[in-house]
Amino acid sequence: MTEGKGFVMNNGDDKGEPSGEAMPKIDFSSFILSLYSSGLVQLGKVEDPSTGKKAVNLDMAQHSIDMIAMLQEKTTGNLTDDEDNLTKALLSELRMAYVEATA
Repeated sequence: MTEGKGFVMNNGDDKGEPSGEAMPKIDFSSFILSLYSSGLVQLGKVEDPSTGKKAVNLDMAQHSIDMIAMLQEKTTGNLTDDEDNLTKALLSELRMAYVEATA
């Protein structure tokens, strides 16, 4: 286990042994990309990795879109240009896909 900012992360099995798998980098861009990926799954654009099937859940897709929009609003002025542009682009793509899914 490793300690992070006020929390403990388990990087291995239940016995505390390392898993050998590299954990994804933790930064704003990877977090936004994770929310975006969830949105694509919820919109049925890509297969759910846990089931291998495509399914549409518009309520959850809207929730993911709203979370990214909230993060965009709350982080205004605190992001790099690349992070800001990524957030805007992914939010726009999800909103367009949502409109497509509801048409």
